[in-house]
Amino acid sequence: MATFLMFGKYSAQAIKEASSERTKAAEGLIKKLGGEVKAMYALLGETDLLLVVNLPGIEAAVKASLALSKMTGISFTTCPAIAVEEFDKIIAAG
Repeated sequence: MATFLMFGKYSAQAIKEASSERTKAAEGLIKKLGGEVKAMYALLGETDLLLVVNLPGIEAAVKASLALSKMTGISFTTCPAIAVEEFDKIIAAG
């Protein structure tokens, strides 16, 4: 499993439709793609949401980002993330 950070930005319509049911549906979509939601945060500033998810790989991350955008009206920027310990190993082998 790979970790991805999904940064969300609400549209005017998306904020009107915010609900706990939509949040549960979003979690279900991630699970359907073989993933797991590790954390969800509401933010203040340029980014409205942060989802920390584990997914099988980049293809699942692309599908999740697009499907969540279609389902919620929230635009997502999705980035892979690796633990600093893993990063240190990669650069040491470099």
